Amino acid sequence: MDTNTVKSGEQVDRQSRILEAALGLLSRHGISGVNMRAVAREAGVALGLVNYYYEDKLSLIRAALHRIDEHDLELVASDPELPPEEQLQKALRRVAGPEFLTTQYLSLRLHLWALAQAHEDFALINTAAFDRYLGGLATLIGNAKPELSSKECRERAADIVVVQNGMWLTALLGFDEESIRRSIARTEEIAFAG
Repeated sequence: MDTNTVKSGEQVDRQSRILEAALGLLSRHGISGVNMRAVAREAGVALGLVNYYYEDKLSLIRAALHRIDEHDLELVASDPELPPEEQLQKALRRVAGPEFLTTQYLSLRLHLWALAQAHEDFALINTAAFDRYLGGLATLIGNAKPELSSKECRERAADIVVVQNGMWLTALLGFDEESIRRSIARTEEIAFAG
């Protein structure tokens, strides 16, 4: 392995640690708990390195929001090895994975939604991310239910997101496995209805 490949991998790892640190601080303290020094300490890197990758706190928060957007798109990513119905079912169940039903993750989601009110850039990023997630989910619905119009697929996707967000908020108040199962079943009813 050449040294450029190793250096590139180390840079990606450091930058990833910095973003994960920012997300961790956001989940615990909100935007007020995120500053360059705290992120460096949390990531275990030098402050200069955080400043090397991110010009300021706003650029760091923007990057963190984009990281969550990438994770959300993975939730509705198609899997060409599965039939369309199974792809949709898998995506609907994925949002109830144990990694998403933790207090830390759910707290992060609340802070990210609140960020949209704090700064216009954050609102634009959140809106675009939501639209991409909704579009990905609508595409999965359309592939599984080709008789539906794109408008109907989008409406079903929007209804499903309401249930998913409610499931996350309810899980934050206290994890109830049966309630989670009912929520997933409800999203499947919406997606696969007549």
